[in-house]
Amino acid sequence: MSKRTLILFTHPRLEKSRTNSALLQRVAGVPGVTIHDLYEEYPNFNVDVKREQGLLLEHDLVVWHHPFYWYSSPPLLKQWIDMVLAFGWAYGPGGTALKGKLIFNAITTGGAPEAYADGGRNRFTIREFLRPFEQTALLCSMVYLPPFLVQGTHRLNQAQIDEGANLYAGLIRALTTGEVRIDDLLALDNLNNTSLNPEKEI
Repeated sequence: MSKRTLILFTHPRLEKSRTNSALLQRVAGVPGVTIHDLYEEYPNFNVDVKREQGLLLEHDLVVWHHPFYWYSSPPLLKQWIDMVLAFGWAYGPGGTALKGKLIFNAITTGGAPEAYADGGRNRFTIREFLRPFEQTALLCSMVYLPPFLVQGTHRLNQAQIDEGANLYAGLIRALTTGEVRIDDLLALDNLNNTSLNPEKEI
């Protein structure tokens, strides 16, 4: 069964990011995908709560797509979470609007993978840093999937960026068309799985 996918993209300086520009370009062609650029929509942080809740209701899969800023997200995504995932709507008594919907983080990091490991420069893993997002999703009775990662972006050449963009598009296509078993994905550390048949062209 096909799913409608909402990509909540949050990057205050997209024009400076080769990697995120490529990821967005490639996934834009996937049927059933809505790309929602929060900084484009809300440059003054005045989030339209009802509109955002309506978008969430219209989609089955949600992606928090953002660069990894100070071990978290850019501030507008936090603002979005604080306002949109309201008590009594997303969680708490009667808050079942998002129950069963899929969600995960798609992130880019300047640091290489080895920097995010036990004993690495940043001391903790990406999954450990993402615990607040995971708990937010679980509080809203959503199904939180492992993250999709493109790391070491400052050192990537164009071919490596294209490879990541193709893999992202392949993942989103597989999730949207229902080609993958969710239980299989839940067992992974991340969603960078080349068996998902990434797109061949960029």
